[in-house]
Amino acid sequence: MNYVNVKNAANQYSKVGTHSGVEGATPHQLVNMLMIGALDKIAIAKGHMERGDIAQKGAHLSWAIAIIDGLRSGLDMDGGGEVATNLDSLYEYMTQRLAEANVSNNVTLLDEVALLMHKIKSAWGEIPGLMALSPTSQQDDKTKTATNSTVS
Repeated sequence: MNYVNVKNAANQYSKVGTHSGVEGATPHQLVNMLMIGALDKIAIAKGHMERGDIAQKGAHLSWAIAIIDGLRSGLDMDGGGEVATNLDSLYEYMTQRLAEANVSNNVTLLDEVALLMHKIKSAWGEIPGLMALSPTSQQDDKTKTATNSTVS
């Protein structure tokens, strides 16, 4: 099997894995997948930038920008308050920096955006644990327990 066939097979496997992961994912997990996708595209673009592969660098940076724009468009600007407003500004900044990195071939800008995305992703990863500790969540658990013991 030659390199092209191996690469095509790996791409097909990747598409299947992503597709099946998306089907059963919660909205929280989908956002997490988008963040991982943006980080992957930035890392791949960085490799292409370092090797001087301008076309592939541009393609992967465009993809990363599209993912970040998708995250941005998914913000609840009406109900999200200050957090949504701040994320909107941060996502806009990140896309601008990626565009600058593309034009100037500046790896440092890619690293900056990747660090920002890692920080957002880390905070996003804390949400399920915080939700489990919220009074509403604990009340829901008590209600479920009471309902289950009544049914038994």
